[in-house]
Amino acid sequence: METCYDLVVVGGGPAGMAAALEAHDKGVEKILILERADTLGGILEQCIHTGFGLHYFGEELSGPEYAGRFIKQIKETDIDVKVDTMVLDISDDNVVTAVNNKDGLLTIKAKAVVLAMGCRERPRGALSIAGCRASGIMTAGTAQKYVNIDGYMPGKTVVILGSGDIGLIMARRMTLEGAKVKAVCELMPYSGGLTRNIVQCLEDFGIPLRLSCTVVSTHGKDRLEGVTVANVDEHLKPIPGTEEYIPCDTLMLSVGLIPENELSKNAGIELDRITNGPIVDEYRETKHKGVFACGNVLQVHDLVDYVTEESQLAGAGAAKYIRGEKNCDEFVNTKGENGVRYIVPQRISHDTDKDVKLYFRVGRVLKNVTLTITCNGEVIYTKKKKKMCPGEMEYVPIKADIIHSLPADSTMVVSVKEDA
Repeated sequence: METCYDLVVVGGGPAGMAAALEAHDKGVEKILILERADTLGGILEQCIHTGFGLHYFGEELSGPEYAGRFIKQIKETDIDVKVDTMVLDISDDNVVTAVNNKDGLLTIKAKAVVLAMGCRERPRGALSIAGCRASGIMTAGTAQKYVNIDGYMPGKTVVILGSGDIGLIMARRMTLEGAKVKAVCELMPYSGGLTRNIVQCLEDFGIPLRLSCTVVSTHGKDRLEGVTVANVDEHLKPIPGTEEYIPCDTLMLSVGLIPENELSKNAGIELDRITNGPIVDEYRETKHKGVFACGNVLQVHDLVDYVTEESQLAGAGAAKYIRGEKNCDEFVNTKGENGVRYIVPQRISHDTDKDVKLYFRVGRVLKNVTLTITCNGEVIYTKKKKKMCPGEMEYVPIKADIIHSLPADSTMVVSVKEDA
């Protein structure tokens, strides 16, 4: 089955829906969303806690409520949607190959493509934890699906490894469901989650957060019986003599998210080695002409509100590309130094028609920070901030006039420094 569309969006989560709606608002007529799950909404469908929409809608919503607003908007348009559909390949000339049990093999010729596949959790196999393969060891997202969607309790006594936001939220969720969360262990000397989640999910429930601590082995044959934890040194290596056995029947892993970029790699799209997402410009266009990326497939976000804003940029950029209004070959590059791990976007069109937000994360907890942006040794922006944490995404706005004033192919360097 072969069809033609102006825009194909791969992924029907919050990123894909926002991109499709924005492109539709900008006049793109034939749009198709391809989603491998059986419903739109993505990961929000299992995030029944509140805290979504504070920035974008100005009110507090649950995950399904946030997704529901966009699903309702999609249904009110002529945007086509195919669920239970797996995208297999994107060719050099933007032909999308997909498959489902209704249409069989689909070949879709697209003028532009938006990648919005989201991310996946890092599994136990990536951690090299000693011990057997007993049941009761799972990622926090899997446990969240068991509890919130399927109605199953994964266990009664829980240890959580990693302090990402999903792990913190599941610590609270399991406590509310009657389980005992013994500890949340974090390898780094700081938490990887939002401050509000540390307060609302751990401190309010008296759940201990153990920093510079990790699980070194698991115990049990058929079912997990306990874990051994140990403190780690400055090189993140376990310190002999600090081992402690904690009896539990469940170990949840919240040890990072990995953008789902297998499609991007197969399409030959250049990826950033830090974000593991594509290298993009201010409209989130990759180095593959006509292919855009947004949401967690581009960089792991803290808030779905930021995902929506970014995806609207990708949708608007795709609309410009389809109309033939996006053909700049000169760029200003961006780079992070001295504590700034990465910058998104990695490059900005020299003739950009909009102000640009540079998103970034720092590599460690910083206090009394001076943020500086320089180009060719000249300071073009500076700002002071009381605190920056790796678990919270930062951004800084840059005026379009400043971009125009910089030489083409120059590099803006973003750096941070703690004041004495």
